[in-house]
Amino acid sequence: MTARLFVFAVAACFAGGAAAQDLGTTCNLASTYDLTVRPDGLSFDRADVAPRSVRMHDGSLTTDGRAVALRPDEQDRVALLEGRVRALLPKVKAIASDGVDIASRAVREEAATAAPGAAASGELDRTLNARVADIKRRIAASQSTRDWQEDAMREYAQEIVSDIIPLLTQDVGGEAMQLAMSGDLQGAAALRDRVASVSTGAQARVAAKVTAALRPRIQALCPQVRQIGELQSGLHDAAGRPLLLLETGG
Repeated sequence: MTARLFVFAVAACFAGGAAAQDLGTTCNLASTYDLTVRPDGLSFDRADVAPRSVRMHDGSLTTDGRAVALRPDEQDRVALLEGRVRALLPKVKAIASDGVDIASRAVREEAATAAPGAAASGELDRTLNARVADIKRRIAASQSTRDWQEDAMREYAQEIVSDIIPLLTQDVGGEAMQLAMSGDLQGAAALRDRVASVSTGAQARVAAKVTAALRPRIQALCPQVRQIGELQSGLHDAAGRPLLLLETGG
C-alpha cells in the first residue's frame, strides 16, 4: 500500500509530491491510514491489512470493532495521543489555507505575465477570489485526511488554474486576432504561446512556489508528529499486535 503522510499531509500535498517526499524523509514517519477527526473520537481507516479500523476517544481504544483492554497508564497514553492529534489539526489547516493564498498570488503573477489586460480587468480577481474562498471553506470544514492527500490537493490547484485559462484565452485571443489582421502573425503566435505556457506549465510553477514557502513550516511540525509516534509505542490492537498508526520511514 502506498504510504500516506499522517495528519499534516494537506500542506505537503497542496504543493505536490516533492514536498510530501521531503517530509517523509525529514520526519521519517509515514502512515497507511486515513485519519478522520470527529467530536466523538479519532478514526483511523485503511482498506487492507489488519487492523483496518482503529477508534480512539477519551482513553478508550477499539480496533476492527473490538474493544482493547487497557491499563490505566495506557488509557492515559491513548487520551494524550488523541489530544496531540487534535492540537495539531488547526495548525495543519492554517498551513493549508496559507498554501491556497500563496498559490493564488502565484497564479495572479502567471496571469499578469501572460495576459496583462485580463489581469487588470478585475474579472480575474473576482473569479480567483471566489475559487480560493471555496477551497478554503472546504479545508476548514474537512476533518479527514482523505481531503488532504496529493490527488485532492492537486485537484484544488488545478481548479484555480483552470478557472483563469478561459479569461486569459479570451483576452489574448482578441489581441492576437488584431495582430494577425494587421499582418503580425509572429506577434499573434507569441501571444498564444504565452497562454499555452500558463495552461501547461502553471501548475508546476505554482506548486514549486508553494513548496518553497511552506516547507519550513511543515518541517517544524515534525517534532509534534514524532511525539504522536512515540505515544503509540507499547499499544496493541485487540488481537495483540503492535499498534502502528505511524511507521518509521517515508
